[in-house]
Amino acid sequence: MKTLRHYLDETACEEPLKDLIELIAYQSIPIRDAFIDNQTYADTENVYGEEQAALDKWADQHIISVLGESGSVKAIASEEQPDIVRFPDAPGDYSVVMDPLDGSSLIQVNLAVGTIVGIYRGDDPLRKGEDLAVAMYMLYGPMTVLTLTVGDGVFTFAMNSEGIFVLLKENVRMPEGKLFGSGGLRDEWLSEHRDFISLCEENGGKLRYSGSFVADFHQILTYGGVYCYPAVKGKPEGKLRLVFEGNPIGFIAKQAGGACSDGTQDLLTILPEKPDHRTPIYVGSKCVIESAESCMQK
Repeated sequence: MKTLRHYLDETACEEPLKDLIELIAYQSIPIRDAFIDNQTYADTENVYGEEQAALDKWADQHIISVLGESGSVKAIASEEQPDIVRFPDAPGDYSVVMDPLDGSSLIQVNLAVGTIVGIYRGDDPLRKGEDLAVAMYMLYGPMTVLTLTVGDGVFTFAMNSEGIFVLLKENVRMPEGKLFGSGGLRDEWLSEHRDFISLCEENGGKLRYSGSFVADFHQILTYGGVYCYPAVKGKPEGKLRLVFEGNPIGFIAKQAGGACSDGTQDLLTILPEKPDHRTPIYVGSKCVIESAESCMQK
């Protein structure tokens, strides 16, 4: 039985980075424990005008507090914070980007949600996705699953009955599958995106879309296909955030042999202009993403 730490000790990661990965991964325990007492909405909105679930706020504050006390990070960019949270006196030299609880609207109906995290070396979290040292997500479903890359392939771990992450799959490769899911209202899709979805359907694609980016991407990672949240009428920048969502998930996809794009270019080559930089997102099997880009270019 290979634990998360056993795996990390086999990688080229420096010891402080191994410790930080473990520290973040095991916050899945208190976050999952907090589900029952944080089922409602918080009667507040985040910086993007989105209604916050109580657990959105709780998970955000919890992770920021834990990382601040650890002394491991100089900066945190969180989807729930209007500005970058900085710890200039921290001895560690990493920066973290995160969506503390993706898909939180699904908590009350007991569907899978997750936490998305990226780690950069240095104190600047507004970097290109290709510069990530680590990308990971914790998926809270029937199992608590950790999907992780340190830039040398993708590995998944599942939490056992003792609260320890043990290796589930190694060197995960994304197949060329036919699942597809798209956010945005169909009536608001641009014609290029509508053509792409029609192509997916004509090729025998199966619709899978829950409203949780993490859960939907995990299906794509396993079975192949594409997850997308496109530009829509009146919102050419789309909905999802490059820093907190697109870059970490896109980094994992590419490490698994897949691809990620804004419809015209590789997501991971885009330099964020600000923490809440929004972008259309197409992520999944390489050939499917190539088809998406072909439709967008038309």
